[in-house]
Formats: sequence, structure tokens, C-alpha cells
Amino acid sequence: MSALLKEPLLKMRPMQQQDISSVFAIEKLVYPFPWTLGIFKDCLKVGYCCWVLTLDEKIIGYGVLSVALDECHLLNVCIHPDWQGRGLGRKMTLHLLNLGRQHKAKTAFLEVRESNHQARSLYAKLRFVEVGRRKDYYPDSNGREDALVLSVSL
Repeated sequence: MSALLKEPLLKMRPMQQQDISSVFAIEKLVYPFPWTLGIFKDCLKVGYCCWVLTLDEKIIGYGVLSVALDECHLLNVCIHPDWQGRGLGRKMTLHLLNLGRQHKAKTAFLEVRESNHQARSLYAKLRFVEVGRRKDYYPDSNGREDALVLSVSL
């Protein structure tokens, strides 16, 4: 007799208004200076590409992409700490880049904390290159931290 083991179901779907509290809870777990609830609400309201990653219907990650003319901007990619290191950030980033292509974007941009080596490693593997720096862009416990501006051709 064999037991049936249910395989966890990983899905991506557009973010909805009722997802914002779960998304915000993850945001606060991951970032010392998180986005506000209002920012997520505004992103949905203005029509940004906002997506969630679910495992068995529970939100474990999300991403936000804006598209204007022939450029897109990855504004936020985040995976719950319990699920990091499993390639899910890469999966979400690739999904957002594909959405950018579908919207006819030719170049994708993002900002990343200079100290965020894990994210920088992911973006380097995806062929992002540094194209600039935003001085004192991010709040930091010691004041402010620079952002590296990265881009990739789509």
C-alpha cells in the first residue's frame, strides 16, 4: 500500500487588493525600512505589474514592475525569509522581465543596495550591469546607503 503525497503547488498570479496585507507582512520581515501599505495600494491603483508567488495558495513572495515606453523598472522583488535561497527570487525576476518584454520594453532597470550581495549576485547571473549610482538613496541604520543602478537589455 502506498501513501499519496501531495506535491506542493507553486503558482504566480497577479496581486489583488486582498493580498496586500500578506505582502506587507513579508515586506516587514525582509526589509528594515519596508514599503508602506500605501505604496503597495498605489502600485495596484496605477496599474503596475504586481504579482504574487504562492505555495499551496499561501503568498510567499511578490514582485512589482513599472513599464513606461520602451523601459521597465523592477521596483520590488521579495521572497519570504523561510523560502529564500531556493531560486524563487530568480523565478520572480525572470517572470517580471518577461512581462516587460511583453509590454515591448527594450531595457530593464533596478536599484539595489550596495550591501545586498545576495541580490547583486542574482542580478549579475541574469546579466544586469551597473550603469550608475544613486548617492544616499536608501535609509540605513547608520544614515543612508547608496543604490547601484543596474540594467539589462531585453
